[in-house]
Amino acid sequence: MKIRISRESLLEPLQPIAGVVEKKQTMPVLSNVLMAVDDDALTLTGTNMEVELVATLTDLEVSQTGRVTVPARKLVDICRSLPEAADVTLALEGDRMKISAGASQFTLATLPADHFPNVEDDEDSFTLNLEQREFHSLLSSTAFAMAQQDVRYYLNGLLLEIGDDNMRAVATDGHRLAMGNLPTPTYLDTPRQIIVPRKGVQELIRLLDDSEDPVALTIGSSHIRATLGAYTFTSKLIEGRFPDYNRVIPQGGDKTVIADRETLKSILQRAGILSHENIRGVRLELEPGQLHVYANNPDQEQAEDTMSVAYDGEPLQIGFNVGYLIDVMNVIREDQVRIVLSGSNASALIESTGTDDNLYVVMPMRL
Repeated sequence: MKIRISRESLLEPLQPIAGVVEKKQTMPVLSNVLMAVDDDALTLTGTNMEVELVATLTDLEVSQTGRVTVPARKLVDICRSLPEAADVTLALEGDRMKISAGASQFTLATLPADHFPNVEDDEDSFTLNLEQREFHSLLSSTAFAMAQQDVRYYLNGLLLEIGDDNMRAVATDGHRLAMGNLPTPTYLDTPRQIIVPRKGVQELIRLLDDSEDPVALTIGSSHIRATLGAYTFTSKLIEGRFPDYNRVIPQGGDKTVIADRETLKSILQRAGILSHENIRGVRLELEPGQLHVYANNPDQEQAEDTMSVAYDGEPLQIGFNVGYLIDVMNVIREDQVRIVLSGSNASALIESTGTDDNLYVVMPMRL
């Protein structure tokens, strides 16, 4: 195998592929990137057995075809260290990969391509075509609420619920919930639910951009695949049943607060500085036209702030994890937010006041 390629052409796909590859692996070949060269293209593949990313490059000169795996992180670091616009030659000599650019020369150990695992295709699958911008918005506005290393493994991912004219994303860690909707014709006779693992969601968000370019989603019984431009991304799905999220969405709240999102976010960030570093609790006190935010910590330090809001209900005190509220303020894009409450021990329903139909639920805290 021998190719000549520009530094930039090689580095651009290598970086997201190396992000898929885990640093610590039980199988050495999983720390490597698979390089497959045919007559006119180089295909790069990285996987951690849960997710896989493939990139196909055609802007190169092929002198000799072949397949081999090389250490992903070292190859990325070598490419980063080279001067911009450098031409890079990669040549397989025995079980070593020779890399040269100008006067710089490197030799990397390799492992046979036959040792590299393949992701199997699902027979029962269907494909959706979406705009990257819309799908990116759906994922990024809900993914923050996914659990991390929860024993309820089905919470360590994002639910995608596909109906006949809508795709819904739901994430929850048991303390908060985020739900987003993307109207899209799917032509499905029966709705489908899949759970995409946390790593898969994070890598998809990195790959997608804020453009109208298409992304083709192929959804099977055990995998989801996204094809966009030169990249093909595949993730295993989490087996299990996602909880009935409709049961935790508050109904019948009789206390509605309308607040400026940026002002509320700033007040919460300031109060969070002096909140307890472990529980991150803040106390919200509502009275007609006013919202007061209080925080304190074991060092007897205190923060207090006030803002004007549209509220004409009874006075109410309620506690929240300030980080959970800030996360919601970060993903709502409208200028104003609506907070619906029913009491000091009931969850808050938060949504924008505009056309966005995403919604967020945050459980209260005892302070």
